[in-house]
Amino acid sequence: MNKAQLVDAVAEAADLPKNIATKALDAMLDNITKALSAGDIVALMGFGTFSVKERAARTGRNPKTGEPINIEATKVPGFKAGKALKDAVNEEVTS
Repeated sequence: MNKAQLVDAVAEAADLPKNIATKALDAMLDNITKALSAGDIVALMGFGTFSVKERAARTGRNPKTGEPINIEATKVPGFKAGKALKDAVNEEVTS
């Protein structure tokens, strides 16, 4: 499912015009992004938790030359699925 399909599904489920559903989805994504940029955690009960994780510096290899390269430490967004989401996904798989 891409963003346009998600907007269509939200608009239909909430009985909203597509432009309002698009604004709502954009606002939600924008606020999750802002919270993570500020180092906050976004917890959506029953769905999951978005957080920022620290990735340590490490040595990698240039795939073309095989030469070792230093990869700097960085922050990456992470997501941990909640129990309800895990259960829903497992129900779909077993059905």
